[in-house]
Amino acid sequence: MTDIEHGSFKSYVLGFTLCILLTLVAYFIVVKNLMTGLMLNISLFILGFSQAWVQLVLFLHLGKESKSRSNLLIFLFMVLILAIIFIGSLWIMFSLNSRVMPKM
Repeated sequence: MTDIEHGSFKSYVLGFTLCILLTLVAYFIVVKNLMTGLMLNISLFILGFSQAWVQLVLFLHLGKESKSRSNLLIFLFMVLILAIIFIGSLWIMFSLNSRVMPKM
């Protein structure tokens, strides 16, 4: 995918097509009950990670600029902040659940 220009119409159409395809594959795996349990979780994670990679490379052009190292560090810092917010929110909700909800 390195031969596609930065921000070209071709890259956007390819990215859009791949995102739609990955979304439809995930949708049909769930709706048609093609997988269950751990295999379903793993396949959905792989499809979601693939879609995130497509969006980062083809829409945001991460890693294709002269300042790609600084952009990557900024992106990784953003992921770290989002992970802290997400894990902290789950921690607070589970803590409140165990302290507030009555034991049965």
